[in-house]
Amino acid sequence: MARICEICGKGRQVGYNVSHANNRTKRVWLPNLQHITIVEGNVKKRVRICTKCIKKGKIQKAI
Repeated sequence: MARICEICGKGRQVGYNVSHANNRTKRVWLPNLQHITIVEGNVKKRVRICTKCIKKGKIQKAI
């Protein structure tokens, strides 16, 4: 399963660790994804959503 938010499509970002001597090594930042049960139509569905989408209220949580 890909590490991608199912609402906004946010995925990993790639960049560098930069040392004091300016040596560069590749690194990856991953989004903060949470498994959450949402209501879509009349169906409960378990999805991976980033915390920013949860805070913004883009989804309706299942009770």
